[in-house]
Amino acid sequence: MKQIACPHCGNRAQAEFVYERSADSVMALDAAPEAAVAALFTRANLRGVEEELWRHTHGCGMWLLIRRDRVSHDIEWIRPIGPVALP
Repeated sequence: MKQIACPHCGNRAQAEFVYERSADSVMALDAAPEAAVAALFTRANLRGVEEELWRHTHGCGMWLLIRRDRVSHDIEWIRPIGPVALP
């Protein structure tokens, strides 16, 4: 199973994380309603490297910005977003 290096918890199985969306779709939330809906729910699923939002749902709850190759699934870098959301 693929491992993701959580900045708070260390290496964990990918099953502990939930993919939320590509990072560029978040930037469109302040757009017109039609443009925001298209950005959130219409995915091109292009090949190549993209920045994505993930959440360590079954761990510390931290939001992560992950730069990942969508073909090979290799992770270039991981950055935390916001504070750790421990219960």
